[in-house]
Amino acid sequence: MIALDDRDLAILSTLVAEGRLSKTALAERVGLSPTPCWTRLKRLEGAGLIESYHARINLRKLGPSVTVFVAAELRDHTAESFRAFEAALKRYDEITGAWALGGGFDYLLQIVTRDIDAYQRLLDDMLDARIGLARYFSYVVTKPVKGPTPPPLHLLLG
Repeated sequence: MIALDDRDLAILSTLVAEGRLSKTALAERVGLSPTPCWTRLKRLEGAGLIESYHARINLRKLGPSVTVFVAAELRDHTAESFRAFEAALKRYDEITGAWALGGGFDYLLQIVTRDIDAYQRLLDDMLDARIGLARYFSYVVTKPVKGPTPPPLHLLLG
């Protein structure tokens, strides 16, 4: 693990809240001059703490879409079955999140499609592909309440 001080945490927290900023804007937000801020940022990237930069797109402004969370259970519970299922998930761009679970269902999938028909076609394709899916339960999102963001970093480190 990399040792982090208050300035490093400020850089990470600012990037989580605001995304990629110019070197000058980031330095101003965290109270550093640009060169030391840039040096710290490169160190955080090099250590793998910053995996990537993304834009958050408002899907409602693009057009219709539906988000569905799927609790999935595999037919077999072998290491090979889990590896094969996880590899297969990477082929489906509509699956925007996937988490292996303990204590019940095997996976929680986040799927975003144009509409319910497209969602059902995707699930039918997954079942036809015989990727090990035994059963699934669909939960359609009716309203986003709070988006996926990391908790404040001090809660994880304190």
